[in-house]
Amino acid sequence: MNATDIVSKLWGYCDILRDEGRSYDEYLDELTYILFFKMAHEVSKSGIHSDRDFDILIPEGYRWTDLESKKGIELLAHYKKSLLKLGESKSILIQKIFANAGTAISKPITLQNIITEIKRIDWFSEDRDAMGDAFEGLLEKSASEGKKGAGQYFTPRPLINMMVELMKPQIGEVIQDPACGTGGFLIAANNHLRDEQDFFDLSDSQKDFQYKRAIYGMEFVPRAHRLGLMNMMLHGIEEDVIALDDTLSPAGERLPKADLILANPPFGSSKGGGKPSRDDFTFETSNKQLAFMQHIYRGLKPGGRAAVVIPDNVLFEDNMGRQIREDLMDKCDLHTILRLPTGIFYAQGVKTNVLFFTRGKTDKGNTKETWVYDLRTNMPSFGKRTPLTKKHFEEFVDAYGEDPYGKAKRKDEGEQGRFRKFTRAEIKKRNDNLDISWLRDENVTDQSDLPEPDVIATQIMGNLQTALTEMEALQSILDDASGVKS
Repeated sequence: MNATDIVSKLWGYCDILRDEGRSYDEYLDELTYILFFKMAHEVSKSGIHSDRDFDILIPEGYRWTDLESKKGIELLAHYKKSLLKLGESKSILIQKIFANAGTAISKPITLQNIITEIKRIDWFSEDRDAMGDAFEGLLEKSASEGKKGAGQYFTPRPLINMMVELMKPQIGEVIQDPACGTGGFLIAANNHLRDEQDFFDLSDSQKDFQYKRAIYGMEFVPRAHRLGLMNMMLHGIEEDVIALDDTLSPAGERLPKADLILANPPFGSSKGGGKPSRDDFTFETSNKQLAFMQHIYRGLKPGGRAAVVIPDNVLFEDNMGRQIREDLMDKCDLHTILRLPTGIFYAQGVKTNVLFFTRGKTDKGNTKETWVYDLRTNMPSFGKRTPLTKKHFEEFVDAYGEDPYGKAKRKDEGEQGRFRKFTRAEIKKRNDNLDISWLRDENVTDQSDLPEPDVIATQIMGNLQTALTEMEALQSILDDASGVKS
C-alpha cells in the first residue's frame, strides 16, 4: 500500500472523530498522537532508521502494543496516561512533540474504532520516508479542507521541491527556514542532500555537522511546531532542529548565518499591529513579510542564496516597502522573480511570487538586472479540481538554468513570452516597483491600461498599512516627547 492509499484511509476515519464534534485541525492533532505510537512501532519493526529504535524512545508499557491490548474505559484511561508520560519523556524531541498533549475523545468506542481501523492498514517498510510521506499527506489533506488548520502553514510540495531543486543544497551548508511551519522546506532540502550523497560515506566530522548543525528552523505557532517536529522525525531528522520562538523577536538574531534560506513567511501584519522587537533591523514595519525579508537577506552569509515566497504587496508597497526593496537589491543580487499562479495557497485571493537572490560580498550595487518569469497570466486557477504539480514548473526550471545563483545563460522572450530581463536602471524608473507584468490576459475582454480591481484594492491596503505604520511611529515620538516634558 502506497502513501496515497494510506492517507485516503486515514482521512476516511475523520468521520469517526466528527461524531464527537471535532474540527479538521482537532482531528489532525488527535490522529497525530495516535499515529505516533503506531508509526514508532512500524519504524522500529522495519528497521527503516537503523540508527535509532523509536520504540525505545517510548517507555515500556506505553507503546502501540499496549494500546492494542486494552479495551473500553481502560483503553481511554491508558491513552490519556500515555500522552502525559510522553510529555515527560527523557527524549527532548518527544517531550516537545507531546508538550501539553491531551485528548478531546470522550467515548472509549471512538478511540477503539480508530485503533482498530489503523491496525487494518497494510503498512510498508521498503521506503525510507514511507511513514513521513503518509504524515505529509495528512497535512496536505488538512490544508485543502479549509482556510484554518494546516493550511495556514502548509506550502504546496511541488512548489517546495522546485525551489529546492533550483537552489541545489550542498553537504556542509547551513540551511535555514525562519518560518518553517511543518518543516516542508527543511525536509525537502535534507532529502535532496541524501539523494545526492549517502550520509554513511561521509567522514565523522561531516556526519556530525549534517546531523547536528546543518539545519535550523524556527516556528512561532505551538501546534505547527509540534507537527513539524513529528514530520521531521518521521523523515529521519531526529535532532531537535526546530525552535519554538518568534523570528521577529531577539530570538531570531540567534539563528546562525546561513548558506541557504528557504521560506514562506506568514501573510499579514504582526499581531495587534506591533512591530518586530529586533534591534538589528534597519527598517521598522509591522508588515510580517517585509520584516522577514530583512531577517532573510541579513541572515545570509556573503555568497549565501535564498528562495522566498512573498505576496504581491511586498513588490509594490511604497515608503518602507520601497526602502526595504532598495536595501535588498543593494545587499543582494535579486536575479529572479517568479510570478506564481493563483489558488495554490489556502487563502484563494492571495497572489504570490518567489524571489531568488544571492547575498553580495559588499553591501552596495549587487543587483544589476532582474529576470521576471510570469507563471500567472493565462494560467488556470489552481485548487482541488486543478492541483499544482511538478509539470507546471518544468518550463520555468528550464528557463532558470542549472546555476543556483541565476548566472546560467538565459533568453529574454520579449513581450509575447513569459521570461524577461529588466535592468536595475529600468526598475529604478519604476520607483523600485517590482510588480512587473506585460502579458495580455486572454481571459479579460476589456484590455484597458488599468490594473485589475483586486490589484488596486491590494495596493490600497498596502499603502494604508504603510500609512498606519508611519502614524504609529509618529505617535511613539509624540508620546516620548510628552514624557520628556512631564
